[in-house]
Amino acid sequence: MHRTGELFGQYRTLEQQKETANLGMWVFLVTEILFFGGLFLTYTINRHAYPTAFGIGGNMLDLNLGFANTIVLIASSFTMAMSVWSAQTGRKKLVPLLLIATLALGSVFLGIKVIEYKQKFDHHLIPGHSFDITYCSNNPSACGLSGKALDDEKKEIEEGIQAEKQNPSDSDQSGLVALNSHAQLYFSLYFGMTGLHALHMIIGAGLLVWLILEARKWRFDAEYNTPVDNVGLYWHFVDIVWIFLFPLLYLINRHLA
Repeated sequence: MHRTGELFGQYRTLEQQKETANLGMWVFLVTEILFFGGLFLTYTINRHAYPTAFGIGGNMLDLNLGFANTIVLIASSFTMAMSVWSAQTGRKKLVPLLLIATLALGSVFLGIKVIEYKQKFDHHLIPGHSFDITYCSNNPSACGLSGKALDDEKKEIEEGIQAEKQNPSDSDQSGLVALNSHAQLYFSLYFGMTGLHALHMIIGAGLLVWLILEARKWRFDAEYNTPVDNVGLYWHFVDIVWIFLFPLLYLINRHLA
């Protein structure tokens, strides 16, 4: 195999090379859909089985942080799309600037996610021995709860305990033990799904760093822009996954009042 400029030896034209690379990326993204699809199916089955505990768990997520991350990712999709357009139309100077903006927005997303994970750790919502769905209602000052918000959480926990007592499958457990167990399942899926998504974001950030370094050499133009195009496809896929994660984890049965 040899290279002539940006053309690898097994291809006759840059267009053929780009079509092959794009096909490979789409095949890869299909396997990613199957991968995430298994997690979404697991979440759906368990959500149907334990709606009360999953609803309480969802209400304990910070909606403001989740909404902020959604806006950040939508903005990053726009800057990524503009970087692809800039490369395809030969606007070389814009490509690295837009890629840097995309990387910055992705970094903001990961930073917000770190804050959210730290919040769950402080509120004893990390699955494991110290998990306690009632921690915030019993320690309101530690979670910043007061007034109506505290009353709503206590009421929701009590209703959840009563609902679990009526579940035939939990007849050998107390309502609180069952609620804690099922809520822990929700947060296990929450951390598994959002953590896997964050891992894909980190990989995407690494690809963006590489693209930025190459773009600063004025490598991408109207004739050769395959790497920017394919990384763009990957980035948009990761953003779309979050568009599904946000309503599933944060909005279903959400108490907005």
